[in-house]
Amino acid sequence: MRAVTLPAPDDMDAWREAARALVADDVPPERVVWQVGAVAEDLFAATANTPAPTPPPASPLRVSRAFIALAGDAILHRDPERFALLYTLLWRLRDTPRLVEDHADPLVRRLEGFAKAVRRDIHKMRAFLRFRSVADDDGTERYVAWFEPEHHIVRANAAFFVNRFASMRWSILTPEVSVHWDGAMLSEGPGATRSDAPDGDPIEEVWKTYYSSIFNPARVKVKAMLKEMPRKYWKNMPETALVPQLLAGAQARESGMIERARGDIGGNAQAAWEALREEALACTRCHLHRHATQTVFGEGPVSASMMFVGEQPGDQEDLAGHPFVGPAGQVFDRALAAAGITRAETYVTNAVKHFKFEPRGKRRIHAKPDAGEIEACRWWIEQEQMLLRPKVTVALGATAARSLFGKAMTIGRERGREQRLPDGGAAWITVHPSYLLRLPDEDARTTEFARFVEDLKLAHAAVAG
Repeated sequence: MRAVTLPAPDDMDAWREAARALVADDVPPERVVWQVGAVAEDLFAATANTPAPTPPPASPLRVSRAFIALAGDAILHRDPERFALLYTLLWRLRDTPRLVEDHADPLVRRLEGFAKAVRRDIHKMRAFLRFRSVADDDGTERYVAWFEPEHHIVRANAAFFVNRFASMRWSILTPEVSVHWDGAMLSEGPGATRSDAPDGDPIEEVWKTYYSSIFNPARVKVKAMLKEMPRKYWKNMPETALVPQLLAGAQARESGMIERARGDIGGNAQAAWEALREEALACTRCHLHRHATQTVFGEGPVSASMMFVGEQPGDQEDLAGHPFVGPAGQVFDRALAAAGITRAETYVTNAVKHFKFEPRGKRRIHAKPDAGEIEACRWWIEQEQMLLRPKVTVALGATAARSLFGKAMTIGRERGREQRLPDGGAAWITVHPSYLLRLPDEDARTTEFARFVEDLKLAHAAVAG
């Protein structure tokens, strides 16, 4: 039996080095016990602790970017079997290199569930964490927040808060680990308790007053609110304490507040979208950022009822920084006009935010994103979906459909009828406009363009329906 001790429960680098060494030594999964420090993180107890093996000079097994992306998220899950399950998947990749793309495989499906739960927890931390102002011993101002994550996401999430609140001095306290930013350096310390965090400050009272002024119960969906913001986070957020009393007296205030509430809510959503776009501009979730000119994020009003998702930016989009401005974009614009849809009232984005290409002389030839690249970029699509909450989402092509549904979809079989996204939203699947450009003759292009327009009309009708 080989016992492997990792220094931290979220240490992907240590796990990867240990796994590479184990594969090189031909150690099967059932002969490995994974531990963190002195605590076993497996179903079996180890008789002796040994440090993580020193990796060989070169890895004997090459894995896809899809596996690396999956492992990077899944390893942050709290399930004690995660290390063993990932190593089992790595072991099986020796015989089935594309196994990670088989979403029907029970092991792959379980690890994908881990990854999804981790991404959800990361989003909750970003959405529900609230800083409160305190004075340090030297009298300088510091902002402190308390959060109780479900998984080991604090270190992985710290860079987000550094980028978002770079000019603040802040601390995030959690039961297992605390992170601190002094304006120049990020450090970490031991876990804390809820009593170590402050209860409130004057800024919080201002926020409560603002929240009270924009609260509109007609737009509050209690079940959705509980789903998106579980009650365990309510105690960290000052505005939630106001919800019961605001609901009790809301009927009399509703008619006079509704227009102002709409404007404020729209402004908040716009600010959140701008922050998300700013974060995406520095995205390094996959290797495509190294060669692309820039991130090409989605565009359109955050109040849009229709959201269109394409494959990836092309050569012209990569240079311009805007989606659907090249030849396929021109076809798309003509089809929208023929379907009676105003593009300015829709939100247009791509499943993959960086241009993937193959250089041929001075030209850059489009290359189809693979499953790992699509999966790495799914986080951005999920954030856009959550911010916009469009009535209808239209997948333009197979890559977009795979990104939205999390699995391969057959366009010929699924187009022309309403689908349901994993989050319950309505969706339609059709071809990508570039498909029309690749058709061999004019008659075929005319016929397929008409079908494409009809698909758009059906999706547009679903908005009203």
